[in-house]
Formats: sequence, C-alpha cells, structure tokens
Amino acid sequence: MTDFVFLHGGGQGGWVWDETVAALHAQSGGAHRVLALDGPGCGAKRGRGSSALTFDAITAELVADIEAAGFSDVVLVGHSQAGIHMPPMLAARPGLFRQLIFVTCTAPDPGLTVVQMTGERVHKGGHPFNDASLSVRERYRSMFCNDMGEAEAEAFLDKLGPDQWPACCYSQSEWQHDHLRDVPVSYVLCLQDSILPLEWQEHFARTVHARSTPRIDAGHQVMNTRPQALAEVLLAECAV
Repeated sequence: MTDFVFLHGGGQGGWVWDETVAALHAQSGGAHRVLALDGPGCGAKRGRGSSALTFDAITAELVADIEAAGFSDVVLVGHSQAGIHMPPMLAARPGLFRQLIFVTCTAPDPGLTVVQMTGERVHKGGHPFNDASLSVRERYRSMFCNDMGEAEAEAFLDKLGPDQWPACCYSQSEWQHDHLRDVPVSYVLCLQDSILPLEWQEHFARTVHARSTPRIDAGHQVMNTRPQALAEVLLAECAV
C-alpha cells in the first residue's frame, strides 16, 4: 500500500484531484490511501483569514495535515504552483516523504517570485491572464481549458474563483532545490500545456532534479482531462 498525498495549484483546491483519485482507486482496486490537501484559503479552508500567514507557516500547516491523517512514507504529488510548496515540505520533514511527483509544476529561479517567473521569463510577451482584451473567464479558458470540450470547459470554469492561496505565496522569492537529489523525483510533462510550454516544463524538471519525465498528451489540467492516464503514470512511477 502506498500513501498518496495530492497538492493543488493556484486558484484551485483539493477538489481538483477528484477524477484522478477515482481513477487511481479504480486501477489499483483501492489498494492505496489517498489524501487531497487544501492550501489555506482553498477548498475546505475557503474564507479563512490567511493574510497574516508566512510561507513557513503554510509549509508547517500542510505537513501537519499529512501527519494528522496518519500518513507515512508518502508519495507527494503536486500540480502547477504546488511546485513551490513541495520542496520546503520535504525540507521540513524529510522522513515523511519517500518520493515527489511534480505534475507540470513551476519551480522559479532564485530571486524570482512565481508571478515574475511566469510573466517575465516563461511568457516574455505577457502572461495569458494579463490579456486585458479578454474577460477573466475567457483568460481562464485559454489557460486551463485548451484541451477540453465546450461543456467540460464551462463546468470547470464554474468551479474557479473562490480558492485563493495566501498573498505570501506570491511574494516569496527564495527557493532551495538541491535537497531534492536525496529522494526519487519525477516530473510529468504535459504536451499541450498553454501555461507552461514544454520547454519550460523541461527546464523546471531539471531544476527539481527529476530522474524521470513521463509525458502525457494533455493541457495544464491533466488531472481533469486525462485522469486515467495520469493515474497510470503515478502508479508506474511508484513501481520503479
């Protein structure tokens, strides 16, 4: 049995993993335990005052949530912005985690915030979310839904908005990645991602010292559009 812990990205909550968790249970016959975390201000923690939280306090809270669930020898799976939280979680409690799997995650260069890394380096011509000619919903559509059908995209967009990580997540600019060499790290590349182009995913995979880089033909929300494929990859990576 493996303990899988899932961490969501920006503007989303633990709910975003529902399809992949269902696929994982179906493919494994329910052989593994699963926990989908919520960042402060997200999912089950929506509406909670988080403006005073520090980045270190967020790390401590996420680790405490895992320990409170009684999980150990954890395979930590994160998506997108979760890439900034996974390394400090490992640093805080290295004995808690056996493996990290980054799913099209960002891993900013030292000295750059998530916003600076995405807006100034990855999208030098401007991040898709900053296109003032589009409504916020249309911006989200271009970022998250490029491999979704119309009905699927509308249903997904209806879920966005209430989940917000604390402000400190967007001012943090000091990152450590060397300690990731001490555990098995995988990075799932998504070939149709419109937020993090493939060449940047490959850059981030090198940054987090990924030993394996499986590929899925999907957009940024691979856990929603290709949950069966992602579950297969997760089970295969843990079997290596």
